[in-house]
Amino acid sequence: MALRFQTNYDFTDVPIPTTRQPPPSGATIRRAKTLTKPERGVAPVPLINPPHLLPSSPGHQTPSPQTDYNGSTSWRIFSRIVTFWAPDFLLSSLGGLKDKAVRQAWREKVALCFIISILCCVVGFITVGFQKVLCPENITSDNSFMRVGSVAGTLSVRGIIYNSTNAKSTPEVNFGNLARVPGSDITQLFQRDASQFKACTGINFRVARDPPCSTVTQCPLGPLNSSTTFSTLSLIKTSFLAGYSWEQVAEIPNYFVLDGAVINLTPYLTLHTNPIPADNVDAAIRTIMTAHTSGSGKDATRLFYNRADLKSALPCIKERYYAGNIDKVTPGCFVTSLLLYAGLVIILSLVVVRFIMACVFNWFLSERLAGPPSSQEFNRSAISPAVMPEGANISVDNKNGTAPWAGGMQKKLNKPNKVGRPIASSSSTTLINSESGTAPIMSLTQIGAELFAVCLVTCYSEGEESLRTTLDSISTTTYSDARKLLFVVADGMITGAGEKKSTPDICVGLLEADPRFGNPIPMSYAAVGSGAKAQNRAMVYAGHYSEFFPPLIIRKSYLLSVLSAVAGRRTPTVIVVKCGTDAESVSDKKPGNRGKRDSQLILMNFFSRVTYNDRMSPLDFDLFRKIHILMGVTPDFFEVCLMVPLFTQSLQYVANLILFRSTPTPRYSRHH
Repeated sequence: MALRFQTNYDFTDVPIPTTRQPPPSGATIRRAKTLTKPERGVAPVPLINPPHLLPSSPGHQTPSPQTDYNGSTSWRIFSRIVTFWAPDFLLSSLGGLKDKAVRQAWREKVALCFIISILCCVVGFITVGFQKVLCPENITSDNSFMRVGSVAGTLSVRGIIYNSTNAKSTPEVNFGNLARVPGSDITQLFQRDASQFKACTGINFRVARDPPCSTVTQCPLGPLNSSTTFSTLSLIKTSFLAGYSWEQVAEIPNYFVLDGAVINLTPYLTLHTNPIPADNVDAAIRTIMTAHTSGSGKDATRLFYNRADLKSALPCIKERYYAGNIDKVTPGCFVTSLLLYAGLVIILSLVVVRFIMACVFNWFLSERLAGPPSSQEFNRSAISPAVMPEGANISVDNKNGTAPWAGGMQKKLNKPNKVGRPIASSSSTTLINSESGTAPIMSLTQIGAELFAVCLVTCYSEGEESLRTTLDSISTTTYSDARKLLFVVADGMITGAGEKKSTPDICVGLLEADPRFGNPIPMSYAAVGSGAKAQNRAMVYAGHYSEFFPPLIIRKSYLLSVLSAVAGRRTPTVIVVKCGTDAESVSDKKPGNRGKRDSQLILMNFFSRVTYNDRMSPLDFDLFRKIHILMGVTPDFFEVCLMVPLFTQSLQYVANLILFRSTPTPRYSRHH
């Protein structure tokens, strides 16, 4: 497609393209920003089904045919296993997935969702179920323990704490004397019968067959299983369990521990003061009592669990002689509590550390990072952006490798045009010295402290007030107008609801057009779309955004608030209006509309082609020459792009903070 230019332009006003191939890599000065990559001219190997272009030669083994799938075989098998319930014929007939690759992609998405679901279940189990498994809620965990001896006026019966403050003593039992040791076990004082202990059925040891109440072990109080007994004695049941420490169990006579349960064998040892022959349980009990008289143990769990005959008596002993529990958490509950607190500490640590880092950054680092460049930065040297790569422009008239417009061509650019203004007059003072010629190396002092920045604003169907709100906030920033460019993209010929003019007409109406460019011509470019939408056209308007306000359109309050701020500002502006193809403008309701991503890619693709010296589209070339003439520098001088959404108002100093932050960091390219 031939390029079309305005009739009021001379071809010498446009940078001369370079067609000479770059020489081999040598010791010439390179630019790290504008690179010539010969490999970009070679067609890349297709990522899917690369064709075998070279014929098989004698002795050359023909590669085996490969399947269409390029992923991992194990991942493919896993996705097939997960989606076994959806056979191919079902996906093809009901799901509409005719292509094999599409069906495989669907299976992989389902497999990913399956993995995500499994991970969510694992996290949920760790959060909720882990505690229920390791620390189940039972009678010992539903209620909290009350340490025996800690609360006055309490007694315990079968491991449950009772309030005995108002208990009515009997002639045989004085509750006041018993309560001198708070929490004491008085289970043996209540009437019981051996038949009540179901766990003792079939056990032949004396510890299971002895009657609970006898002439030696008398039971002066009422039946243990009757609620009237406790109400008559005014013993009030609480929700606490009797808790013992290991030290207390070691000090209290006739007490020992079985699997965390505290056993009170006072009635049994009172009845049987001497060992019982051929009774293994009796021997084990007396062994525990005599072996740990001076220690803090008296834990018979291991002894009873290591022998089958002793282990069979465990449930009976717990049912008949239970007095409470060791008030220590179980290992499972300890582990769950440890994980819970560890997670809490980690989360709080992250929050606190991030808060401290934010404070340190705000109070000590932000000013230095976002401040203007230091004197050391200005002392550095950099390669001039006017230098083309690999000596591509070295010729008879060009000995130092600079771009055609940097030296002698500048004189041609300075000749007056038909309007009477020199073409080289621009918003920015050009960095090119036409008298002395452009040196390949220049100092950062000559380049300046402020980066060349472009501010991208995309619009669709917005009105004039919303457009002015955003453009005014950008224009009034303290960043120099000579170093920032407003780049507005109107996404199609669209008129918003309640608007009298289309959005492109509103955008162009806000522009003080540069008369040197005349009326723009629609230029084609490759758009984001398929079929007929793959091609699009756009017109490029160039000029300045200034303090002109039509008072009949803008509200008076808005005019007064921004007039003083924008007055005197003259920001270079480029407006790209996507107008669509000829056929589209006739039949389509929204000619030129391709979406916000397409609007962003217009700018991104343009700078990509400028940076890597790629082939430009007609729209790219139109943007190049208008930005070059408008700003006084070629577009490869621009180093930062700020994307500003509509309805956004930025503070006056925010551009300086963002752009100065990009200056001193070595990871960012700075005029290289």
